[in-house]
Amino acid sequence: MLLSCGDALIDFLPSRTADGREALTPVVGGSCLNIAVGMARLDVPTGFVGGISTDTFGKMIADHAAASAVDLSRATRSDNQATLAFARVTGTETQYAFYDADTASRTWTYRRDEVALEGVACIHTGSTTLVHDKGAAETLALIEDARPRATISLDPNCRPNLVKDKDAYRARMLAFCGKADIVKMSDVDFAYLFGDEPYAARAEALLSSGASLVVITRGNNGACGWHRQAGSIEVAAPVVQVVDTIGAGDSFQAALLAALHRLDRIARPRLRDIAAAELTRALTFACRCAAITCTRAGADSPRSRELPAGTW
Repeated sequence: MLLSCGDALIDFLPSRTADGREALTPVVGGSCLNIAVGMARLDVPTGFVGGISTDTFGKMIADHAAASAVDLSRATRSDNQATLAFARVTGTETQYAFYDADTASRTWTYRRDEVALEGVACIHTGSTTLVHDKGAAETLALIEDARPRATISLDPNCRPNLVKDKDAYRARMLAFCGKADIVKMSDVDFAYLFGDEPYAARAEALLSSGASLVVITRGNNGACGWHRQAGSIEVAAPVVQVVDTIGAGDSFQAALLAALHRLDRIARPRLRDIAAAELTRALTFACRCAAITCTRAGADSPRSRELPAGTW
């Protein structure tokens, strides 16, 4: 099984009423929940770890996850309210206003007796959970317990409007990168954390500090990957009619982990020995799944049955 640990929330997305007035539509989101859903939709056994409210919005989250066969047995349900995020699309980027004080996701606590790690091949984490001290500390405790047996995947998925101290946040992300086998980030995240530093230079530094695979996604310019053995690889993004880019990065990460699972390269020793052709296949598959997500509104990742023949 693959686990995704972190945020689960409700996104309020811009929409319009039948008579043309501006409106907001609530949809289930949260980067780490999106990734869990994306992996499960690609027929990978997947579980979610994190806090989910028992309120109306929390029920929406749980029902959405269950509809895609995400195992919620390791999630913590509480009567704290659900996190809400209001989205505004500007160009090709989506900006968010978060309402996250004392929510079920924000107050999640890692309990060893509730998170079975036996049989878990990989744990993914990142996003808003790592912005706050408590979320970062609880997630780190889970990672430390899991690392002897599971591959660790990280996507910082930075949210600058939640960060109070950028230097401290950057140091925290570097610390989490040092615990991860797979580090993926968008070009926007990279610029926020590392400015104009060349991608390859930072990738080499991360590989030297312990990562096996570093990936930078670049929107319609595709993705670049760096691996200790397979070297550097660049893949193109399919040309599609974009509806919005919400959840595209999450869909990419879900598909990348699902592809590595299908190739039997998700375990740490197997990941270290992946061949360039296999890594190219996995990154190409991830780009194709992300492109499909861009053709529909919201974080709506594809299911295996929706993929064109030959996609995998």
